Amino acid sequence: MNFQRKKMLILHLALFALIGCGESQANLDSMIYNFNKESQAGGWYTLNDGVMGGISNSTIVINEDGFGLFSGNVSTANNGGFASIRYPFDEKAINGKSKISLRIKGDSKNYQLRVKAKSGDYYSYILTFKTSNEWETVDIKLSDMYPSFRGRKLPMSNFESLSIEEISILISNKKNERFELLIDTIELT
Repeated sequence: MNFQRKKMLILHLALFALIGCGESQANLDSMIYNFNKESQAGGWYTLNDGVMGGISNSTIVINEDGFGLFSGNVSTANNGGFASIRYPFDEKAINGKSKISLRIKGDSKNYQLRVKAKSGDYYSYILTFKTSNEWETVDIKLSDMYPSFRGRKLPMSNFESLSIEEISILISNKKNERFELLIDTIELT
């Protein structure tokens, strides 16, 4: 292959890559978190009922298959009863999206998805979802998420912000239980 043809081939490949990157950028703009073997669960942290005297415990790790694994034990002892993981991030515009989609595999237990429009807000917008023992995509409409603080619904309107800065997943089923939730992706859809 002569030099001119090689140059033209490289130019075409570069153009193809740029076009492909545009589509990937759209996906990146809506992706909140994509767990994989390289992600290291960076930025996620646990917040359990120890903040109020409870003894529940939980972890968030990347398992050998590259999925996020949120697991632990919820205990109602000492006025406790919840475990959660949180992920704060730079402001992410909603850009006309209406749902948060979680690709998960659960344990047939109920969990809450919680979002904050501003990470410094004292309240979250929440909605409970039930899991199965199968891989599934759970779609949660943002407009169905209601404001709550310490388990109490607040007299404010449901989520209507144009952006979010934090997501959480919480388990609190008012009983002692072991739990395990696998998470693949969380994205705006």
